[in-house]
Amino acid sequence: MRSETNPTGQEPGRTFTETARRAQIIAAAIDTIAELGYGQASLARIAESAGTSKGVILYHFGGKDELIRELVAELVARGVGYMEPRIEAEPTGAGKLRAYIESNLAFMAGNRNHMVAIVEIVLNARAADGSRLYDPSVQDAGVAALQQLLAYFQGTGEFRTGFDPHVMAMAIRAAINAVPAQLARDPALDVGHHARELADLFHIATRPGESPRDLPPVSGHRRGE
Repeated sequence: MRSETNPTGQEPGRTFTETARRAQIIAAAIDTIAELGYGQASLARIAESAGTSKGVILYHFGGKDELIRELVAELVARGVGYMEPRIEAEPTGAGKLRAYIESNLAFMAGNRNHMVAIVEIVLNARAADGSRLYDPSVQDAGVAALQQLLAYFQGTGEFRTGFDPHVMAMAIRAAINAVPAQLARDPALDVGHHARELADLFHIATRPGESPRDLPPVSGHRRGE
């Protein structure tokens, strides 16, 4: 859930100092998880990185589970805030889809520690009851929004009508979501090149024209085999 803030970044019901302290703790948690892994990122280690005490973290967040949930929500909000104006600035369906992919990956490239931390959280973070701390509904909402965009521009004729917008949205999100794990393994990954290649790939997949089903079968194979 996105934190509601005023133009100065201060959260309602909290002082500026409290808001700044929470942001400092979240930033320290991101860097600690990225450096040590989720299992080794204890509240004591995070407190040391933040230059504060474990008690201060417990005062602001109540525990590690709440801190992790806030961290994920903050990252999602920042990503959306980065992407939305770039997508909205594009007047065409093809432009919006390219902006969606390229801005998403640009945000990842500019926030590598965040991405590494998210990979650790997705793979390893569990609450006391065994449930995952990373809520998969975040990804479901992303797929739904992208599906809506694709379906809208199918309706305008800017995208070909021969693809299922839900399947295409899942494919796009899967391709984007594969990048953080690669970035975690390879800090030198050329994310900009990766983004352009993905944008080109899905431009070809969605542009008006012949459906792949209408093309001749590959030599030696019947379509559907």
